[in-house]
Amino acid sequence: MGANKQMNLGFLFQISGVHYGGWRYPSAQPHRATDIQYYAEIVRTAERGKLDFCFLADSIAAYEGSADQQDRSKDALMAAEPKRLLEPFTLLAALAMVTEHIGLVTTATTTYNEPYTMARLFASLDHITNGRAGWNVVTSANLAEAHNFGRDGHVEHGDRYARAEEFINVVFKLWDSIEDGAYLRDKLAGRYGLSEKIHFINHIGEHFKVRGPLNVPRPPQGHPVIVQAGSSHPGKELAARTAEVVFTAQQTLADGKAFYSDVKGRMAKYGRSSENLKVLPGVVVYVAETESEAKAKYETVSNLVPPDFGLFMLSDLLGEIDLKQFDIDGPLPEDLPEAKGSQSRREVIINLARRENLTIRQLYQRVSGASGHRSIWGTPKQIADQFEQWVYEEAADGFNILPPYLPESMNDFVNFVVPELQRRGIFRTEYEGSTLRDHLGLARPKNSVAKPS
Repeated sequence: MGANKQMNLGFLFQISGVHYGGWRYPSAQPHRATDIQYYAEIVRTAERGKLDFCFLADSIAAYEGSADQQDRSKDALMAAEPKRLLEPFTLLAALAMVTEHIGLVTTATTTYNEPYTMARLFASLDHITNGRAGWNVVTSANLAEAHNFGRDGHVEHGDRYARAEEFINVVFKLWDSIEDGAYLRDKLAGRYGLSEKIHFINHIGEHFKVRGPLNVPRPPQGHPVIVQAGSSHPGKELAARTAEVVFTAQQTLADGKAFYSDVKGRMAKYGRSSENLKVLPGVVVYVAETESEAKAKYETVSNLVPPDFGLFMLSDLLGEIDLKQFDIDGPLPEDLPEAKGSQSRREVIINLARRENLTIRQLYQRVSGASGHRSIWGTPKQIADQFEQWVYEEAADGFNILPPYLPESMNDFVNFVVPELQRRGIFRTEYEGSTLRDHLGLARPKNSVAKPS
């Protein structure tokens, strides 16, 4: 890795951790799921480790999948902790008051929201955090969300992405509709603002008609950082055109390099440099002073996943197929039924099963801790070696850390892995800027609405 190459690190915060057995881990604290002090303690730990951001994934439904699937699997669902409980904008605004540097990122869907609402919420969050906000743009893959908004099913995949592109364009215009310096607040002159710096955007498109301007000043970052996670062709196109951070699930170095090259290679046609997009694969980390201790942590939490739930969750990830008809301690059948949902994550999981000769039980144990992301265990040196290789060989610009159980695994990462990365000179020892854009090395966007001076 070049001497000046620094990796970026964020983490995904899901109550007791991303592993579906995490809430049962001996040190987990699931009873604190609605305790703001619990969230504050973990985010401050990440900030102590100088991580770029905390990411709150969100869904506007209690469970995944269709209503019929949920009805059939109520008992299985009750074996798992919900991954989201508190509304994220409220939670992040509270966390902004007890942190100083770490970025605060959350999910908001373009399918079941309106551009003006999202522009206002994220502009407000960026002001509250003094420039540390980020928006993970999704188009909603969870069918249960459609049922909560009066629909029997999702809008067709391609139409969702077309709506998303226009949605983001409108939000950008709204963020730019109040120019920097528009509000003078001149008490002596009796003039609060400059009309020439406040703009009606008058957007009329296929999906939206929005007049503007926004009723919040332009965000400190210009635009909160745009994050995206789609791995389909439309998803990668949307990322190449609009995203500044991409979350992805890649199991092997070769797959990581292929994705990295693919998505960055699409950017030039949109007039963007590849340096303006950070690719951060998700990775679940188990670290200890010895490799055997680290592996024991993985095995302990994996054995806490009830079989009924493990099969339900794996079935959902593979496209709502019935796995109970197969031997749980046998291999995944070659002739699986067609998927009803996402094909990209299904392919990752099937390839994992084939590559490592996993039984169905071993497969659900593996993916229940990562939902298709890579799980690794080892000493701090072994973890750092893998991180360094992925960044050096352009499979990643850094990583989105997925703590399997909280708070212990976040403490382990900050206490063991971060110092090893710092010792190698490939991760910061102090924050050098104040905004999320500063942490990620991203420029503040120019105003798209303002007239050239």
